[in-house]
Amino acid sequence: MPFKFKELAIEDVVLIESIKFGDNRGFFEEVFKVPDFANSKINLNVKQINFSHSSKGVLRGLHYQLAPFAQAKLVRVISGTIFDVAVDLRIGSRTFGKWVGAKLSPIGQNMLYIPEGFAHGFEVLSDEANFEYYCSNIYSPEHERGILYNDPFLNISWHTKEPNLSKKDLVYPLFENAEYNFEKSLE
Repeated sequence: MPFKFKELAIEDVVLIESIKFGDNRGFFEEVFKVPDFANSKINLNVKQINFSHSSKGVLRGLHYQLAPFAQAKLVRVISGTIFDVAVDLRIGSRTFGKWVGAKLSPIGQNMLYIPEGFAHGFEVLSDEANFEYYCSNIYSPEHERGILYNDPFLNISWHTKEPNLSKKDLVYPLFENAEYNFEKSLE
């Protein structure tokens, strides 16, 4: 199996390491393979793939979409290094309101799986970064929501003290005032 799946401190958020097969010509790497991911309990039916390019200090997030347009995401860095964060918004989850983060880079050969019911954000730690995410649902502006990146309740340990943010990201509500409609499945 060319993947290693490691659950993080929040159940269902998974750090995925891929294995590169290389020689003096370069390398080959599988990024996604349905049978391997299905065996890991990750069921990602990709409906949209996004790509972003950002400079050092850019912070994007914390974003999510309300159900029925909620998105699970598989995120990976093509070049550069980012700090990627997922915040649990699933009512009934033992980790509701908690966050988990991971540094992602192509050198680390890692990706992060974020299920539906999480807010997502990332900051660029390198001079620039190219970032790709595979989404389980299409973008729906009417269902798009967010939480202020520096909410004191969440207390996320961002590396960048004065991030470069979009106007939209600057005016998102605090966690306590955010709108979300996710529940933790009892499966």
